[in-house]
Amino acid sequence: MVAASGLALPRVAAPCPARPRGGLRPALLRFAPPVALPPHQLRCCASTVDDGLVSAAASKPRLPRVVGMGSKLVGCGSAIPTLGVSNDDLSKIVETSDEWIAARTGIRNRRVLSGDETLRGLSIKAAQRALEMAKVKAEDVDLVLLCTSTPDDLFGGATQVLTDVGCTKAFGFDITAACSGFIVGLITATRFIKGGGFQNILVVGADALSKYVDWTDRGTCILFGDAAGAVLVQACSADEDGLLGFCVQSDGNGQKHLNAATANDESILSNTNGVPGFPPKKATYSCIQMNGKEVFRFAVRCVPQSIEKALQEAGLPASSIDWLLLHQVSVLN
Repeated sequence: MVAASGLALPRVAAPCPARPRGGLRPALLRFAPPVALPPHQLRCCASTVDDGLVSAAASKPRLPRVVGMGSKLVGCGSAIPTLGVSNDDLSKIVETSDEWIAARTGIRNRRVLSGDETLRGLSIKAAQRALEMAKVKAEDVDLVLLCTSTPDDLFGGATQVLTDVGCTKAFGFDITAACSGFIVGLITATRFIKGGGFQNILVVGADALSKYVDWTDRGTCILFGDAAGAVLVQACSADEDGLLGFCVQSDGNGQKHLNAATANDESILSNTNGVPGFPPKKATYSCIQMNGKEVFRFAVRCVPQSIEKALQEAGLPASSIDWLLLHQVSVLN
């Protein structure tokens, strides 16, 4: 299980305080208009790729990279499936009601993939909308991070997304960190900017958890749905840095309370030529299993600690925070 905190800056942000290096930390970012990078700073040039499999545009030398930069959010976008499932709809499947669900979760509707819709499609739309808001061309994106636990392809989906969006010069990879995936992606983006000299990074958070929901389990089917969101993180001068601090920590002991483990299906081959245990049985994923009360206990114990560490590193008092955005957590039977 993972505890991670995100903090929104006050409307008028104070100068970013110095931060100790090393360790695990919390995260703060602000939206700001894109600006040109200052001409000074340490620079290092990326090498040219000469490979027939790489497009001509991608093989051109990049602009010199500027390392040691800050990060800011300049655009965001989202996408949801067309099919909506209400609490009343679920009450026809399991013993529940709109009042029962709303009182415990605040949820009244959720969106679920249907027909030809895919997680990849949602991710592409969210990424395009983030670029549109940021007024940044797709070919100017350096990196695409797809934060998901439910990719359409077992080998990942970031490269497919960046190709369809038109990010011809970008590198991409998936990040799997369940509920904390997006904040892990956000922090990762700022590290590539600060240490790698990247300038524009798309961070996409997307999941299609409906595929792994047991729709007869009242404790989980009411919570999960499908959607995608994206932000464009852009390099900026150090004094404009919007990332004031972050704190992320993990505890694998909680896996037994929230998981979707692999399960073995029938063997792919009927004739094994007498070799015991071969071939391995076909793997599938089980439905989401959750002990709601234990997840709740973990959250109320660990999340406040994470928030306090984030505030401490940012040098901000709790009274300075205008918005506190938390992941949904509920007590369910």
